[in-house]
Amino acid sequence: MLTPATLGDVPELTFRDATFTDVDVLVELIESAYRGDASRAGWTTEADLLAGQRTDPEGVREVITAPGSRLLVVERAGEIVACCQLQKREAYVYFGMFSVSPALQGAGVGKAVIAEAERIARAWGAAEIRMTVIRQREDLIAFYERRGFVRTGRFEPFPYGDERFGLPLRDDLEFAELTKAL
Repeated sequence: MLTPATLGDVPELTFRDATFTDVDVLVELIESAYRGDASRAGWTTEADLLAGQRTDPEGVREVITAPGSRLLVVERAGEIVACCQLQKREAYVYFGMFSVSPALQGAGVGKAVIAEAERIARAWGAAEIRMTVIRQREDLIAFYERRGFVRTGRFEPFPYGDERFGLPLRDDLEFAELTKAL
C-alpha cells in the first residue's frame, strides 16, 4: 500500500509496509534517531540516557512478522526517512519504533507519520492508540501531548540487563504510557 501525504513544507511522503529488504536501512535509521553521536543532530536522542543499540535486525524482522503488526516505512524521493510500528492489541493499537531521520526532525515528518498511524488505527477499528516513552524524556512526552496524547499514569519497568534495548547510563529509567482516543 502506498499512500501519498503532503504536510506544509514537507515534500511528498509515501507510506508502505516494510519488507525484509528494508531491515538494514531501518536499523540504521532507528539507531541514528536515538543513539550515538549521529542522534545528537536531532532532538529525539537518548544518548544521555542509554548507550549501546536501540534495535537490531532480528528485532526489526520480529516487528515485520508479528501477528497484527505493521512496520510502516515512510519514504521521500525514494529514500526511507521515517518508520513506525503499529500493532493491534485488543481495542487499541500500539504505536512504537517511531523514528525520523535526525536531518528531518522538526520539519513536519513526524507529525505526518503520526497522522497516518492514527488513520490506520481508525481503519482497523481501534478506539485508541497507545505508546510508551522513557519517563525521563519530558521533551518527547511534551511533543506527544501537543499531538493530543495524554499520560495514563501507568509505568512499565525498563528492561535492565537486556542489552538488546541498550545499556542504561542511569538506574531510574522506566516507561510512561501515553494514549490518545481516536
